[in-house]
Amino acid sequence: MATGVLVLGVERATKLLGHLALTEKEYLGTIRLGQTTITDDAEGEITASVDASKVTREQIDAGVAELSGDIMQVPSKVSAIKIDGKRSYARVRGGEEFEIPARPVTVSSFRVYDVREATAEDGTPVVDLVVSVVCSSGTYIRALARDLGAGLGVGGHLTALRRTRVGPYKLDSARTLDQLQEDLTVMPVADAAAAAFPRWDVDEKRARLLLNGVRLEMPEYPKGPVAVYGPGHAARARRGPAGQGKEPGRLRLSRPLRCGAARARARPTLFPVSPEGICPAEPPKFTPSGRRSE
Repeated sequence: MATGVLVLGVERATKLLGHLALTEKEYLGTIRLGQTTITDDAEGEITASVDASKVTREQIDAGVAELSGDIMQVPSKVSAIKIDGKRSYARVRGGEEFEIPARPVTVSSFRVYDVREATAEDGTPVVDLVVSVVCSSGTYIRALARDLGAGLGVGGHLTALRRTRVGPYKLDSARTLDQLQEDLTVMPVADAAAAAFPRWDVDEKRARLLLNGVRLEMPEYPKGPVAVYGPGHAARARRGPAGQGKEPGRLRLSRPLRCGAARARARPTLFPVSPEGICPAEPPKFTPSGRRSE
């Protein structure tokens, strides 16, 4: 029931994936008010049905506002989160009773584009909402649907989901696997890093010092990874956070990523993909494939 952009790394570009996993994500989805499921989405068994026909747009907007901004969210129980070393979904399948602690997430944008009255297969009057969400990594859209319905007193679950963006990589640049089999186009790691992080160009002397692990004074950048470029090289770097023995404004080098254009062997690459395909180059139409993307 879910599709969306997936970022894949090849060779050394896999080193970037840990940083990209922490970036902002954007989704389009459909929430059904009036029914609750065990998985918080349409793939799970319905556990409760309530007439949602009396829910107003004003109530919906108020509920959405409560779930926007910096919030504490309890992830869906049918998820890969580990509780005392065991996957949550495995505990559910084993019939265990347990609680998942709430954790902080940021919902930068939660918008309702359309409200549609409908009738579920069991005859329950329900309301379907077409929504968009921009959120931090680790946010469960299924949990937003569940909590919105719970707050309105009718229950809710997610019926469709499409991830449209992971950091700077968007759905409109996705390519299907079939297209890539005909013409494999990937993004060099240097371009991928420049698209995802602030860029700092250094001369050969500074590049050599960085590659040897020497800390340097650096320009002012937002806290987080910085892509450093020198003659024929790129390296991931990050300013040290205050209070952890690292001086703000100094560079801490991660593993270097060589990306000289004249290298004969295959260079590191990074490219986003949809569940059916890989991204950059010509933007094809996206074809859903029914794969969860949260």
